[in-house]
Amino acid sequence: MGDRVAVVTGAAGGIGQAVARALAGDGFRLVVTSRDPASLAETLDQVRGLGATAEPVACDVRDEAAVAELASAAEALGAVHTVVANAGVTGPVGPLHEAALAEWRDCLATNLDGVFLTFRAFAAGMIARREGSLIAIGSMTGKRPMAGRGPYAASKLGVIGLVRTLATELGPSGVRANCVCPGPVGGGRLDALVRRNAVRDGITEDRARAAFTDISPMGRTVDADEVAAVCAFLASDAAAGITGEDVNVSAGTVMY
Repeated sequence: MGDRVAVVTGAAGGIGQAVARALAGDGFRLVVTSRDPASLAETLDQVRGLGATAEPVACDVRDEAAVAELASAAEALGAVHTVVANAGVTGPVGPLHEAALAEWRDCLATNLDGVFLTFRAFAAGMIARREGSLIAIGSMTGKRPMAGRGPYAASKLGVIGLVRTLATELGPSGVRANCVCPGPVGGGRLDALVRRNAVRDGITEDRARAAFTDISPMGRTVDADEVAAVCAFLASDAAAGITGEDVNVSAGTVMY
């Protein structure tokens, strides 16, 4: 993989950082992004510590021009083989009928428009080379909506539809598109959501956290490294026959 470049958006922490580590371990040269490039320092230390070449790029995936600049910067380093669209936001938490239009639009602008803009920016190069792997980070919430998460659920279900369409359109050119749908992932984002839900519902944080673990037959959340391992597989030649899939990494929370 040493001659192949991979791009990971939203790579400052969590799933994005874990994906960057996994791809670095597989020998990819990396381009990692965040709105704030200073936040990428830890990720860069980790992937360079694995011997990988890694370049940081500031990018707001809602910004069409910024995404185009990202693509140009990445292609200047070499042929981009894999793009992992991970940048995303939690969105507002609360009843959908109480959500402000601005909150709705902001959530979809990052989680859905951002995936569209990112994949569109890299598709032409992949088509020309007749190879490539586009991987979107979806969510089990796009398949099994949770009360209070309307904008997020809509954005993630939209990502699944986008990926399936791209798989259909790009398949004849040898380009694959897949979606990875994590269940609740342990870490800072989930911790913040648990705190918000506890305050909203007037319950303890332990009870709020149980809402995320009790829906799993295994009684657990998943780890970012578990999600990253699936992304690394989908980026590999071992997954050459896999496209248009939405792969669950949810400890059984979703089984379809």
